[in-house]
Amino acid sequence: MLRIAVPNKGSLSEPASAMLHEAGYRQRKDRRELVLVDSANDVEFFFLRPRDIAVYVGSGKLDIGITGRDLLLDSGSRAEEIMQLGFAGSTFRYATRPGTAKGVGDFGGMTIATSFSGLVTKHLADHGVDASVVHLDGAVETAIQLGVAEIIADVVETGTTLRNAGLEIIGEPILESEAVVIRRAGAPVDDPKVQQFLRRMQGVLVARRYVMMDYDIRVEHVERAVSLTPGLESPTVSPLHHEGWVAVRSMVPAQDAQRIMDELYELGARAILTTGIHACRL
Repeated sequence: MLRIAVPNKGSLSEPASAMLHEAGYRQRKDRRELVLVDSANDVEFFFLRPRDIAVYVGSGKLDIGITGRDLLLDSGSRAEEIMQLGFAGSTFRYATRPGTAKGVGDFGGMTIATSFSGLVTKHLADHGVDASVVHLDGAVETAIQLGVAEIIADVVETGTTLRNAGLEIIGEPILESEAVVIRRAGAPVDDPKVQQFLRRMQGVLVARRYVMMDYDIRVEHVERAVSLTPGLESPTVSPLHHEGWVAVRSMVPAQDAQRIMDELYELGARAILTTGIHACRL
């Protein structure tokens, strides 16, 4: 039975559960439930603190897990990223009061406050900077005001919270993070249970990005039409009962669907339909 770690709370929890549901896995009915056995899919889910997931997976106690790239790297555990999941995107950056520093090269002798001390310590070492790191759990922007540190390192979305605290973002991003699937470093890559899980998750990602488009087009316009809807490999083209017309079916990127429909209509296509894709295997 495949043992999978899933975030039990925070910004990773709901999107991860939604994705697992779309992939056909059983969902827990009570948020207080810490272990869920999905016998039909031969999977056992463990609902853990996102920050702890990399530790459990890296130790080999659990086979794979869903967590943030920032939490994985900060943990220092023997786990590695094997799939990007496309949600919970964030940027990890430094911030300070205006005029304090321009970038990481100016941090020598200063103190940096962060909730990701492992990640920041490594980043400073990679840049050859000798600075102190203070670990805080949350609300690190107050560390400068209270004199605990001159610099902070934190997740930045819009930057509004930092500006309201009188701080400015400096230097290049430390890390671009998102939700990822992880496994123990060095674990077999061809484990069939892991591969099946990854195929399911990849199927969800594709289903979210694409729609199925169907339309009728005259034979003489088929080549131009299918150039607009090439599909992943090749579209399906079938003759219609009405001579001189064919039906075309193809997957197209959801974000481009309306534009493609307009161009097909101008080309003479009719009965243009788009339908959502709930699951797929490629």
